[in-house]
Parts: sequence; C-alpha cells; structure tokens
Amino acid sequence: MTAEDAYTRAGVNIEAGKQATDLMAAAVRATYGPEVLAGIGAFGGLYDALRVRTMTHPVLVASTDGVGTKTKVAARLGRWDTIGRDLVNHCINDILVQGARPLFFLDYVATARLDPEQIATIVGGVAAACQEAVCALLGGETAEMPGVYEPGAVDLVGTIVGVVERDRILDGVRIRPGDFVVGLPSTGLHTNGYSLARTVLDHLDWNAPMSELGCPPGEALLAVHRSYLEPVQRWWTAGVDIKGLAHITGGGLIDNLPRILPEGVGAVIYPGSWTRPPIFNLIQRLGNVPDKEMFHTFNMGVGMVAIVPPGHVTRALAAMDGNASVVGEIVSGLAGVVFR
Repeated sequence: MTAEDAYTRAGVNIEAGKQATDLMAAAVRATYGPEVLAGIGAFGGLYDALRVRTMTHPVLVASTDGVGTKTKVAARLGRWDTIGRDLVNHCINDILVQGARPLFFLDYVATARLDPEQIATIVGGVAAACQEAVCALLGGETAEMPGVYEPGAVDLVGTIVGVVERDRILDGVRIRPGDFVVGLPSTGLHTNGYSLARTVLDHLDWNAPMSELGCPPGEALLAVHRSYLEPVQRWWTAGVDIKGLAHITGGGLIDNLPRILPEGVGAVIYPGSWTRPPIFNLIQRLGNVPDKEMFHTFNMGVGMVAIVPPGHVTRALAAMDGNASVVGEIVSGLAGVVFR
C-alpha cells in the first residue's frame, strides 16, 4: 500500500484537493490585476505595493470573519453559490466603516471530506464578489480534516486587507449631538443570527413558497449579505460628510452603533422609520421572540448606518435615490442606544 493510499484510507483525498484547485483556478485568476505578481499555486501571494505608494500616508486595514452557521442553511438546501459572496461582502463592510477600500482577500474553506465541485462553487462565489469590488483573491486554503469537522459540515472564513489615507480614517471622533443616523437597508439576515433563525424555522419546508415572505424560507435565509462599498462611495462622490459608519452585524444596532460613538453621546433609534424584510417578522412570530432580543440578534433590516450632520441629510438621502432613511439621531447625556 502506498503512502497516498494510506492517507486516502485515513479520510484525506489529495487528488480531490487538486481537482478542486483546478476547478476554481479560472475564477480566482479573473480577480487579478497587474498588481498581483503571484497568486494561486504559489506558497504565498505577492501583491505589488506600488498602488499604496502613490498615496500620501497609506494605512493598511485588515479584518477576518466567517459566515457562521449560514453554511448549515446552504447544506440543507444544497446551494453553495451564495456563501462565498456573503463572506467577501461582510469583510468589505468591516473595513469600509473605517474608510478603507479593499486591496486583496484570502479565504479558508474546510470540510470533513472534499467535494471538488462544492468547493469550487463556494470559491467561485468568493471570486465573483472580489471581482465586483476590484479586490484580488490573492490566495487561500482548502482543508480536508475528517475527525475535526462532522460529515457534511463546511467552514468558511476570510481575511481582507484594505487601505485608507490616514487623514481619511473614520473613527467617529467628530460625531456630535444633533447629528443624524442614516440607515442603508439590508437584504435580510446577512450572516448573523442563523442559529436562532434555523431553530425557529426548522419545521418549515424551506423550499415551499410562503406568501408572507414572497419566496420560500430557504431563499430568504440565503439572501446574499449586501456590500455597502458602492453606496458609501456614492456618498463620498456626492460630498456627504460622513462622520462615522457602523456595520450592523451580530449584536445589532444595540452593540454595533456604540462602537463608533464618542464618550458622552448616545443614539435614539426610531424602529418605525424603515421597512423590515418580512423574514424578521416571521422569525419573531414563530419563535415568540421579544423585540429587545430581535434587535440584539439581528440587523432588523438596517445593514449599515452613517452618522451625518443635519446639513448633509438631504444630500445623503438624495444620493441613494430613496434607498436610505433617517433612522435616528445623536443625543447627549445618553449611553448606548435607545429605541423610541
């Protein structure tokens, strides 16, 4: 018996890994620009820093995240084309709130047993989202680890590196009482709250259309995490003075908005000022989940908020063609977020 035979008998298929790499190669290379000197197949990705050198005082911004148990939704539905997009867009938003634009991305996909077509489909979604954001998918890792992951399970994680001019960093220090909170709508759960959502909705047929949702539950649950790069760039082009940005992920508005507020100010949020995607109402009704828990677990229909001065609100709303709303305001003498 050869060493490769022994490894295969132990549950690791080297040939499957190679096949997965071959299947995803074209999609990954489609994200490359002239600044990528070495990518797929190299031991390490090489990215020419000349683009950064043209900046006055470049600051690199990095973030790592995953898609959590949304992979279990993909597994139940047998659909693997969306979670890669979720991953990239989530990471883009996390560095965007500090004013950074993406440079390159690295992904990690792990499973108990490699299915080359499944892995290639996942990474194809990663590559597609990177291409849309003009972000190189510089490298990654595909791991087959029987005994660590249960059969059928998939883990998906990514790391992004972006750049911002030092004097353009958004840190919230200029936020003052009287500023307004402008919200951009989410597409649904994005990548947070799936453990609760799956438990509450488990008894439903996820492939059967529901009039309440306007689609099957599975489709609503797999709605791709929205990237806010283009809308925020639109604000910058329109000259909107953005004092702070917050990506509304796990912890909702309650935990994420205070992360950018200076000491001595808080936010009053008006929950009736935006339209919630119906998936949230379904989860709340079927799970008998209190309002406070819903707002602490989910984005509730607001995926990104910007803090803008009063004189820039009209401009901010006009730049979004009706796809934004004033969801609250900044006040003094308040800690955190309250709902009214």
